[in-house]
Amino acid sequence: MNVLKAVLSAIAGLAAALIAYSAFFVRGDLGGVMGYLRARGALRRLREDGTPEQISAAQAQLHALGQQVGDPAFAGQMIPLALLVGTLVAGLVWWAFTRRQQGAPRLDIQERMVYRLAHRLGGHFTLDDLSARSPLTEEQARAATARLLDLGRLTRDGDTFRLS
Repeated sequence: MNVLKAVLSAIAGLAAALIAYSAFFVRGDLGGVMGYLRARGALRRLREDGTPEQISAAQAQLHALGQQVGDPAFAGQMIPLALLVGTLVAGLVWWAFTRRQQGAPRLDIQERMVYRLAHRLGGHFTLDDLSARSPLTEEQARAATARLLDLGRLTRDGDTFRLS
């Protein structure tokens, strides 16, 4: 599980760093990016049926628009901040997974597993059925059935449990 947690944290961190770098590259000007993309699409359509003069003028206009929108020098200066953002996001993802794993198992989820199995088996089941056909361990199965017996939601007939 630690390998999966590390991989997901790394992916989230790198994605956040890339997004931060991209935002710095365009200085947060999403409208300028959209204008550049529209001009690029127009140039692509113009290449199909335009004259060479029109195409070269559109390319020059697209290049000028790209120079206005993008700022590679500023983005280069902000690389450490983008990496810091990525590291913080990776740390948050790692912390969230660790916190989730270290928490005590939720009892209501275990009880729902017991109910689901009981309904699939027609309302009757044994501890062996519960241990074999659910993700619960034998100890968890005993604890869950004991709680449900105390709450009156199950009745016991020898080794068999029945929904009340």
